[in-house]
Amino acid sequence: MKRCHHLCSLLPLWFSLVILFLNSHISNGDNVTYDHRALVINGVRRVLISGSIHYPRSTPEMWPDLIQKAKDGGLDIVETYIFWNLHEPVRGQYEFEGRKDLVKFVKTIAAAGLYVHLRIGPYACAEWNYGGFPVWLHFIPGIKFRTDNEPFKTEMQRFTAKIVDLMKQENLYASQGGPIILSQIENEYGNIDAAYGSAAQRYIKWAASMAVSLDTGVPWVMCQQSDAPDPIINTCNGFYCDQFSPNSNNKPKMWTENWPGWFLSFGGAVPYRPVQDIAFAVARFFQRGGTFQNYYMYHGGTNFGRTTGGPFVATSYDYDAPIDEYGLLNQPKWGHLRDLHKVIKKCEPALVATDPAYTSLGQNLEAHVYKTSSGACAAFLANINTQDATVKFNGNTYQLPGWSVSILPDCKNVAYNTAQINSQETTSEMRYLSSISEGTEQPLSKLSSSGWSYVKEPIGISKADAFTRNGLVEQINTTADASDYLWYSISVNIRGDEPYLVSGAQTLLHVESLGHVLRAFVNGRLVGGRTGSASNVKVSLSQLIILDRGKNTIDLLSATVGLQNYGAFFDLWGAGVTGPVTLSANGVTLDLSSYQWTYQIGLKGEDLSLFVNSDDSDSLWVSDSTLPMNEPLVWYKTQFEAPAGNNPVAIDFTGMGKGEAWINGQSIGRFWPTYTAPSDGCSSSCSYKGAYSSSKCLKNCGKPSQQLYHVPRSFLQEGANTMVLFEEIGGDPTKISFATKKTGSLCAHVSEMHPPQVNSVAYPEMTVSIQKPGPLVHLTCPGPDQIINEIKFASFGNPQGTCGSYSHGECSSTDALTVVEQACVGTNSCSVAVSIKAFGDPCKGVTKSLAIEATCSS
Repeated sequence: MKRCHHLCSLLPLWFSLVILFLNSHISNGDNVTYDHRALVINGVRRVLISGSIHYPRSTPEMWPDLIQKAKDGGLDIVETYIFWNLHEPVRGQYEFEGRKDLVKFVKTIAAAGLYVHLRIGPYACAEWNYGGFPVWLHFIPGIKFRTDNEPFKTEMQRFTAKIVDLMKQENLYASQGGPIILSQIENEYGNIDAAYGSAAQRYIKWAASMAVSLDTGVPWVMCQQSDAPDPIINTCNGFYCDQFSPNSNNKPKMWTENWPGWFLSFGGAVPYRPVQDIAFAVARFFQRGGTFQNYYMYHGGTNFGRTTGGPFVATSYDYDAPIDEYGLLNQPKWGHLRDLHKVIKKCEPALVATDPAYTSLGQNLEAHVYKTSSGACAAFLANINTQDATVKFNGNTYQLPGWSVSILPDCKNVAYNTAQINSQETTSEMRYLSSISEGTEQPLSKLSSSGWSYVKEPIGISKADAFTRNGLVEQINTTADASDYLWYSISVNIRGDEPYLVSGAQTLLHVESLGHVLRAFVNGRLVGGRTGSASNVKVSLSQLIILDRGKNTIDLLSATVGLQNYGAFFDLWGAGVTGPVTLSANGVTLDLSSYQWTYQIGLKGEDLSLFVNSDDSDSLWVSDSTLPMNEPLVWYKTQFEAPAGNNPVAIDFTGMGKGEAWINGQSIGRFWPTYTAPSDGCSSSCSYKGAYSSSKCLKNCGKPSQQLYHVPRSFLQEGANTMVLFEEIGGDPTKISFATKKTGSLCAHVSEMHPPQVNSVAYPEMTVSIQKPGPLVHLTCPGPDQIINEIKFASFGNPQGTCGSYSHGECSSTDALTVVEQACVGTNSCSVAVSIKAFGDPCKGVTKSLAIEATCSS
């Protein structure tokens, strides 16, 4: 008690000193500069690992956990775009609340002890609607985007200054003691600037000058801009940036977008990237002089609402990132990259002190050595071939797997090889609920129709603000993207004696459209539809129809699926029915394109806010035993209890066609389970060896591009929750199911030879550490209250397969399962040696490995 009293008496003094230090830090701030080797913070060169997490693609409730997992993964920096159309949906009216709370996001990063890279742009690309530009920008007289155009530059400068001032007001720049050490102006303009001619050079010089004039006190970058003016740092984006060089010897080599996967498009297969190739690319970058690297994305998240661009970018923005869409670790990607980051940090003193010395070790075999006068030494040995190789370096022999880099922090011992995964692997599983009204985790069954109500969306013109025009209008210029939908309606009167139209006989309706989706109705009946794709947005419909004597109404519903976000003059690409629109019969064609059409922007249900659970719309909903099924243009509503527990929640929209979904008034995005990926192009496995492209590794061919849709826990509430759906083409809502996602099996597959030098970590990791004379597999359950309840597989020898599908090889110890069960079952964590001492030697003279698959329970 005396000792406690003594310490407690010192606490006020200690607390005062801490406050004094923090106030001094905030007052003085950090001095962030750069030289030819690295970013320099307070006079010290730094090796920096960064990852992209976009604040509106998750929720404020998710931010602390995502950021902590990023920190645990070895990141120094969190990078985010700023989305102009999110913050200024109406000119001069700003929104910074909820998922738009940029200040809160930056402060959350700071609270975790990480830095921030603020990519203001304000053009973002990012597979975000209209590239992040607000659509109202398009309607300013005389404006031309992203060029030497005064109206555009005025608006761009105004918004950029708004964001900078907001950050300054909160003391968030490093120069003020905050976490922001880097900012970006423009984005990947060098990819398309040739299309803008000489005005592009004037514009980029203006953008650089404008940014610097805002006096943030931190460096600015331009990615993919080889002519970025001083002092702006030009940086690289791509799958590989080891060959990149900045445009000045005074600037560091920086990689602002390393793509760990790729985005998903409706109608496409799911792309993924093997982690061995990502690690290879990262190691090669640092091997060849890089000191700043950012993963785009580290957590991709979800495109809520109508925020997707593309067009045809899916609602999921998982990106095969190290942290998945739901906020769970994507293993082994997260762990293998974390181990890489640890080793690179061990090399930091040598990396920042000097340029690398290159030595050829053979054809496509390279060594780069960083050696300082003080004795620091780090070496990278690369095998750029796809076949394994043996090399001599510093008098020692090293085995280099094909397409790999070995890192030697002391220039002698291999601490990490990019092709050898020794971190945890996991499987994940979706547990379906027995019905939409139950929170228990039970097997999937169909939902009852009794809990649903509906409203039928009128076909064609139903709103008082409809208008007429001669000819066909372009959709985006007409709707200003207030809705995905625009109705085109025309009436055709049949007397019965026309040579080109015959009552009761078939007539060919032909429509040309820029899409992205077209539905055709004749006299209130759906007669046909067509859909574009990510590679070809154009839509062409040719449909035989029957016209009646007298008045016939043709209603064309044109729908966008996110606006164009990339390319030169992308704002002028347009959408909607462009024509011609013709009727043909008996060899005669009538072109309706220049006739008078009636137009309606959006849906009546949107104007009535049917997606909001309010008393004003309750009387519109119909509840009876005859729920319309597989009919186009129907709104559905039901209530459900939130699934129990804290596991992430998803909706399986199997049975539905295409539309949008809202939970308690918040849109979780567009759903489209009927748009399936091509049946070919996928394979059961994908080699990490050789150059990667976005089409190299694909899965889910022949299946819905996206079947599960994330519902953040913060969207849900205790008790009754309301779900509203708008179904565009027809579906059965009773087939919808809820599911929760959790980690399934924990796995390890570790060789008895050349273990990496890594330390064991806590939840939810399984790691390998040096324990002479051999490595140790260490398994830990995800939660402290969980125990390992089953060893589903254990093999010491030459086991085959991957986590969740291991199999015994020709060489396998008969004691493996028993040994692992005795060591692990009933414990929260366990350690098993990878050695013949523990398991015996089932095949002498063969390098053996231990594969384990375990499950945990509370």
